[in-house]
Amino acid sequence: MNNPFGFIVKVFFFSALISVLIKYVSPIISIPQSDINVLILVLSPTAIMAVLLSLRFRGIENRE
Repeated sequence: MNNPFGFIVKVFFFSALISVLIKYVSPIISIPQSDINVLILVLSPTAIMAVLLSLRFRGIENRE
């Protein structure tokens, strides 16, 4: 990440891609309304970040 402009372009591109997917693909996919689906949708980003950060922390801890 030596070039901050390239990083900004990548973030913009992936943000636009996610927006297009949400707008055009999400109406095609029908997800039933239930409490379990809401919990999965709300808690999955937190769980994914916790796993990724713990893996990163373990990697830093093992190098020392």
